[in-house]
Amino acid sequence: MTAVENDADVIVVGAGPGGSATAYHLARHGVRVLLLEKTEFPREKVCGDGLTPRAVRQLVRMGVDTSPEAGWLHNKGLRVIGGGVRLELDWPDLASFPNYGLVRTRLDFDDLLAQRAVAAGAKLRTSVNVVGPVLGADDRVIGVQAEVGPEKEPATFHAPLVVAADGVSGRFPLALGLAKREDRPIGVAVRRYYRSPAKHDDNYLESWLELRSKDSGDNLLPGYGWIFGLGDGRVNVGLGVLNSSSAFGKTNYRRLLTDWLANTPEDWGMTDEANAEGPVLGAALPMGFNRVPHYTRGVLLVGDSGGMVNPFNGEGIAYAMESGELAAEVMVQALARPAGPERERALAAYPTELKARFGGYYRLGGIFVKLIGRPEVMRMATKHGMPHPTLMRFVLKLLANLTDPRGGDAMDRVINAMTKAAPAV
Repeated sequence: MTAVENDADVIVVGAGPGGSATAYHLARHGVRVLLLEKTEFPREKVCGDGLTPRAVRQLVRMGVDTSPEAGWLHNKGLRVIGGGVRLELDWPDLASFPNYGLVRTRLDFDDLLAQRAVAAGAKLRTSVNVVGPVLGADDRVIGVQAEVGPEKEPATFHAPLVVAADGVSGRFPLALGLAKREDRPIGVAVRRYYRSPAKHDDNYLESWLELRSKDSGDNLLPGYGWIFGLGDGRVNVGLGVLNSSSAFGKTNYRRLLTDWLANTPEDWGMTDEANAEGPVLGAALPMGFNRVPHYTRGVLLVGDSGGMVNPFNGEGIAYAMESGELAAEVMVQALARPAGPERERALAAYPTELKARFGGYYRLGGIFVKLIGRPEVMRMATKHGMPHPTLMRFVLKLLANLTDPRGGDAMDRVINAMTKAAPAV
């Protein structure tokens, strides 16, 4: 058998935040990386566009300039609306995370991260649609098959390791037989941009725990909503529904969005279709490790491809970038060992560390999703919880996964103990 000439040490499929973070951290350690993206930049992505301090930390680790002068809108925390209460909660002051969040559209956010990977030494190729794996001995993945350019010319790329960072569709892991787990939470989110001079430069991310239409009276609409200012005259407005809700899969989410927005103040500009920019777009939110194993046969799953969205708050970007950095660290060590049992031992550290880092937290998130899927529980929680700012500060830390792992205050210690005690998913 002739030896295969590798195009790279690692092929990364997908140049979203997870793929670009993986490529950046690999390239920084001198690994030859080929980053393959099926579209061309800039490109649209369905997302809330809001970044918590957890995501900001990952941007800082990639050397990204997060100043307002570089085009970022900073926010101080989360404004929560529900139970007749409007509460502004500042991001906590922690040693481990910055105390500000950011907003930026995915149109140039993903491009910016991909260019950071290129600057570190990764090779980016766009308009390369990866359609499946190339298998070697023992069904191990030794590369990818792809269609290149508008003519969809077939191409094959080889590398001893492949990272699937191809998002919620997870076409690459599906080709390996890794289907989604139905026992894990999943959500659906829809969003739209509106011109809103009144809300565009808001310095809080706004989260609506209760949604009502003009004619719903006391009856709540399903799901939760958000309004994030973009700082450029526009807002990103959206809502999400979890699969623990009886309305999941049975609701016209686009109509749900317009019904809710019809009940917002007129001067916000979201009741007038003339202020809308673009259509209502939707996407799935794969949560709580809903595709496993995260390492098998030479392939590591990163971000949405491995179902790493936080069940508590629907945040995916921070976990995509964090899992990408972790995957890179593991691969750097693995590639320094000879192929075979020694390298496999190093690669097995990836799912083990992911489980240790997020497994207990995601288990708690799964319980949370089941509880808030019941309207009576949600109503009681907002009615009795919202009037207590100290309790809500605790909830913010829990939902955003923002604690200091060592030291920290009493809230940090309680949350850390809860996540350690919960059996990992």
